[in-house]
Amino acid sequence: KMEEFLNLTQQKTSLKEAILIDYYTAGFCWGREMNFSLIQLSGFMDLLNFALENLSSKHMTLGENLKELDKAMTGIGETESEERSLFDLNLFSTEQAKAIIDFLVTSLFKHYKAYEYLFHSRREEPVISNE
Repeated sequence: KMEEFLNLTQQKTSLKEAILIDYYTAGFCWGREMNFSLIQLSGFMDLLNFALENLSSKHMTLGENLKELDKAMTGIGETESEERSLFDLNLFSTEQAKAIIDFLVTSLFKHYKAYEYLFHSRREEPVISNE
């Protein structure tokens, strides 16, 4: 279902697509394990996509992406009268926000160079067979 939702059709022969499916599936499963509501899960998946798009489409460095994440997550735990963040992350408690940051660090930011290579290096992908 994740393949259909992301419109990735070559996951068996494309390393990039296989990695993207793994990244989003791991995030979705982790969010479910955290017992996020559907609205929270949607916001969390938006945040995963935001961080990955900053890397893949906007070519942001690790430092730039971390700054954008900080801006996006500003306001978590604040009351409704205070300024809202880029995402409606007021859905999350401060403890949940810390867990989200930990997840992003271990799933994306620790492997940032590998993701940069995946998205920005030129390489040919020889395919011998589907096996």
